[in-house]
Formats: sequence, structure tokens, C-alpha cells
Amino acid sequence: MCAKVFGALKSLFGKPFDGGKRMDNGSQQQHPAMNRLYEVQREVQSLGPQVCTFSGLKNEREYRRLERELTQLLLEVDQVDTEGRADLQGARKRAAQEVEGLLRYLEENATHPSRLAIEELSREAQRLVEQGVVEPQQAGGTAEISDELVDAVQELILRLTQVKTGGRVPLRKARYRALTRLCAVQDVIEGRTRQQTLPLSEDTHVAVQRINQVMVQVSGARSQLVALLMGLSGRDSCAHLSRVLTELLVELDALDVSGNAAVRNYRKQVVEEINSLLKHLDLEGEGDDTRRYDLGQNDSIRQIEAVRGRVGQLQGEVLRHCGVGDLFRPKPELQSLLTHLDQVDTARNPCIREARRRAVLEVQAVITFLDLREALICRQPSPNEPSQHRAVWIVLGSLSDLQAQVLCFNGKQADKSYRLLEELLTKQLLALDAVDPQGDEMTKVARKQAVKFAQNILSFLDMKTDEWEY
Repeated sequence: MCAKVFGALKSLFGKPFDGGKRMDNGSQQQHPAMNRLYEVQREVQSLGPQVCTFSGLKNEREYRRLERELTQLLLEVDQVDTEGRADLQGARKRAAQEVEGLLRYLEENATHPSRLAIEELSREAQRLVEQGVVEPQQAGGTAEISDELVDAVQELILRLTQVKTGGRVPLRKARYRALTRLCAVQDVIEGRTRQQTLPLSEDTHVAVQRINQVMVQVSGARSQLVALLMGLSGRDSCAHLSRVLTELLVELDALDVSGNAAVRNYRKQVVEEINSLLKHLDLEGEGDDTRRYDLGQNDSIRQIEAVRGRVGQLQGEVLRHCGVGDLFRPKPELQSLLTHLDQVDTARNPCIREARRRAVLEVQAVITFLDLREALICRQPSPNEPSQHRAVWIVLGSLSDLQAQVLCFNGKQADKSYRLLEELLTKQLLALDAVDPQGDEMTKVARKQAVKFAQNILSFLDMKTDEWEY
């Protein structure tokens, strides 16, 4: 859409308006109205890039400024006196249309359902972090980072990656900025849960007392950083906190801990914790770099897509061989593809991580399909096999057939074929639920594995139809 806007600008202002009168000396004198339209051209070309990359909401100062300047331009265009001339009227009309187009684009992105969804998820994250981290710190205590808080943050990150942007630059920027900050918060709070640095006794060394005091300051800085990242600190700034932490580093570096390895190692751990906080304090301009939020040309994404392409080829071969009663076994290559995916650098980008996770699930789906097919082919039931155990294997056979359909499914949730697959898989779960193990441990284990297998197929089907984008 942004490209279309600039395309319209070029079509409007790509060649001079024919609104002048030839002078005796051969030069051309422009009509005053045309001169004013040329001025509008320059101002529109200046505002266009700002409009096309604005990723905020209607209540933000930058939005109001852009809206005000565009509206003023529209009024000035409307006031241009064309003196009834058709060429000037046409030029004025096109100029007005272009300014109106920028105004519409500005409003559409600021009020787009996906932009509002990003904002709501950001507010949900703010409430979560405020209650779990900021408020306990402000009350003079120490925030206890629970597993529930870590899981809730991870869930919000996943939901943010699933917000659709339709390729719109402002929406991609807004999603990227929200994700970047929430991932930084996740790293900070998980860093606290992983923290192994314990204060030494002050009797150990004369410098330990000051190092312990710095540790207390670092703990407070951690909560302060979380508040800054989530927009919950109105008074402080990233620059101020960066200066404070840097001063602590200088002070630690000046401490004389020579001759005591334990104290030197203790200081080193505290320095590492401070550096782990400092790396998150350069987020003020995060998201302004197109190369970061536009992942279409990202090397990691290219690697992931190459793996997915190869998996698709192998999957096709597997299904074709199954159709003629043969079993094609490309498991070594599939395992090597998993290894390759594990080595893809995500640069801590949640969208790249999610793309890699989905690719891993695609590989694993083919591997589990092959494992079950092989187990069904090699199965040799004994004459004394319990009927309930046989019933589980019958369901597994049906699940294998259904998984083959899921693997090659390429539709949407509204499709009739999707609803049919979902219904058939649910029926298999009900059939497993009806199996009574009658105390047979082997049947219990088999039924549990079959239920998990069916649920994984359902989840994989849902993943294939959720229209996720990176």
C-alpha cells in the first residue's frame, strides 16, 4: 500500500503541469496557481514517507501533527484559484486526491484491527508486568518471578507473532516494536530466575561490602528497566539508567580485589549481570530499520524456507509410496534437516523463532507419520492379545490414514474438508476414550500415546490453517 501511495505521487507530479505562458525570450512563466500546486507537491513528497512509516495510534502527538499538516495542505489546495481553466482544475483535483489518499492511509493504519490488537496485547503485557514486577519493587520488596509470569509473557509473545499485518509497513513496525520490548522483558525476568550470583560474606574481603551494595542497586535497576521497556516509568529514561549502570561498572572496575580469586569471580558475575541489562537499553529507535522488521529477505528466513521446501518434496515422496503400499524411509535426511533448523540463527527475533518452530513441527509430523506407518507394518499381534489393546491399534491405523490427509491438506478452516478432518479426528479421540484398559498396563500406555498422537495431528491441522505470517 505504501508503494502504491508513492506510485500515485509519481503519477501526479512526475511531469510538469502545462499551466504556463510562453514569454518573448522563449522561457516559460508559470501561472501563480500552478506555482502553489508545485509547492504542495514538495510538501506532500516530504510528508509521504512519514505517513507511510507512521506506526502509532490516533491519540499520539505524531499522528495529530501529520493529520494537521495534511489537512492544512488540503485546505490550501482547495483555495487555489483556477480561474475556470480546465488544466488548473485538473491539477488541483489530482493534488487534492493525493493529499486525501495520504490522510486515509494514515487513519487506516492507526485504526486497523491488527494495530488495535497489537495495542491491546501491549496493554495486557503492561498490566501483567506491573502487577508481577513493578508494584512489588515500588512497595519496597523484591519481585518473585514465578513460572506463571514467565509463561504468561511467553504466551503474549506468541499471540503478538500471530497478529496479521497484511504486509503493511506501519503494522509490521508496530508489531516488531511491541515484540522487541516484550522479548527484552522476557530475557530480563528469565535472567533473574536463572540468577546464580549469591552475595559473599563481608568478612571475606574489604571490597565485598561495596559489591553487595552494587548487587542491591542492580536488582532495583532490573525492575526499573522492565518498567521502562513496558512504558510504565514516566520519570526515568533509558539514557539515565544506562548512565547509572555504566557508573556502577566503572566503580566495580576500580575496586582492588587482587589476590582473592573468589572475590574477583564474584565481581565478574556482577559485571556480567550489569552488561546483560545494558544491552536492552538501546531500544529507543528499535523498529525504525526496515531490514529488521521486513523479514522477506532475511537470511535465516531463507534458510527456513529452503528446509520447508525440501520437507515438502520428501513428504510428497512418502505419501506417493504409501499410496502403492510401499514405505519410503527418508528419516536420516529429515533428522539432518532438524539439525539444520536447530542451527539457524534467530537473532532473538520472535517471528524468526516462530517460523523455525513451525518448520520443525512440519519435519516432526513427517517423521511421526513414518514411525507409525512402520509400526503398523511390522506389528504382529499375538493370539492372546487383549481386545482392548487391539482396539487401540485399530484407532492408530485410522489416525495414520487421517494424518496422511492432514499432511497434504492446504486449505482454510472455513473449508468443508477441514471440518470433515476435524470431525473424524475428534471421533478417533472419542473411540480411544471409550477403550477400557481393564487394568492392562500395556493398553494404558498405548491408549495414552494414541491420544497424544491424535491431539498432535489436530494441533498440526490448526497450525496449517491459521494463516500465520512472519
